[in-house]
Amino acid sequence: MNRFRIDRLVKQNRSDFDCGNEPLNEYLRRHAGQDQRRRCAVCFLAIENATDRIAGYYTLASGSVDLDRLPADVAKRLPRYPATPVIKIGRLAVAMAFQGTGLARALLADAYKRVLELDVGAFALAVDAIDDDAEAFYQHHGFLKLQSRTIGERLLLLPIV
Repeated sequence: MNRFRIDRLVKQNRSDFDCGNEPLNEYLRRHAGQDQRRRCAVCFLAIENATDRIAGYYTLASGSVDLDRLPADVAKRLPRYPATPVIKIGRLAVAMAFQGTGLARALLADAYKRVLELDVGAFALAVDAIDDDAEAFYQHHGFLKLQSRTIGERLLLLPIV
């Protein structure tokens, strides 16, 4: 990760970011700043040190998951509230020029580390995977797929140790 630094979104130029997925590009360009100002999400950018280009990003937000969606062996360790608090990765994307470099894994690790350091109660890191490839990526990194409630839903969870 010496090639990159992770900065919180402030006023960096996001106009040329392209991860190959237009909704993820548009989110960074048009909505990430608004979500952050409204305190709905926080956006973190991977910046290439040599060029100051945005190489990738992810967002974190608070959320909850219904207790009855968790595997029984996981749910039994939790209080019997209807929902359990989580921190959600809302978006995670890597620019096409940096795909295949391990940056997505590094962004995920950075997100996990930030969640560990938070002084707030949260049982797990959660994500709604955007497609089959994203779902496989998260499962490869230890996320558990939760039972779907709707067609196409891909909710995954990584308990915080």
